[in-house]
Amino acid sequence: MTSPRTLGAILHEDFELLDLYGPLEMFGSLGADVRIVTVAEQAGPVKSTPGPRTLAEFDFSGCPPLDLLLLPGGIGTVAQLGNSAIQGFLRERCPKAEVVMSVCSGSALLAKAGVLDGRRATSNKLFFDLARSQSDAVEWVTEARWVEDGPYVTSSGVSAGTDMSLAVIEKLFGKDRAAQVAILTEYEWQNDPSRDPFTKYLNRAAEFGPAPSGSADA
Repeated sequence: MTSPRTLGAILHEDFELLDLYGPLEMFGSLGADVRIVTVAEQAGPVKSTPGPRTLAEFDFSGCPPLDLLLLPGGIGTVAQLGNSAIQGFLRERCPKAEVVMSVCSGSALLAKAGVLDGRRATSNKLFFDLARSQSDAVEWVTEARWVEDGPYVTSSGVSAGTDMSLAVIEKLFGKDRAAQVAILTEYEWQNDPSRDPFTKYLNRAAEFGPAPSGSADA
């Protein structure tokens, strides 16, 4: 693989900030080895769940070839499950990518698009059934910080995406490079994908606040 790899961050309304920016901080620390672009159904500012907007540089039709895909989750996932544009984009682009990554409920969108069929995957533990209900052709792993199956790497909720990203960096660039990035960002990397202290909260979102409208727990 020649450098730089192009990483496409796929934005949608009400995405979770840390789902996106935790991984992008890790990949951005690779310097010239990775080019990061932002993509959405329409180019322009895209609102996150907490409110701050991120600029999508490209729309789906104008998106350049992508080596790596990053799909964040968030409360906006529910609305996107019925969005044929993002489903079509994922079906077209995911099979062409070297690595496809999802964070949190982003795996629900991948499952809905059918690209995870026959593979193992995980998702946010509080809202796990939101992802699981999208496809019974996926082997859903309830206890995992992240799951790698071929070119698809899916993580648990929010902060787990940063750990997953370092694992992908290790896969692509080597263990020493991943360790360097963790040190550079002063991040304590949880590098065991099977260590998941949040499994005990599986589908217990109602105990911590209202579920997203339309989710399995609403």
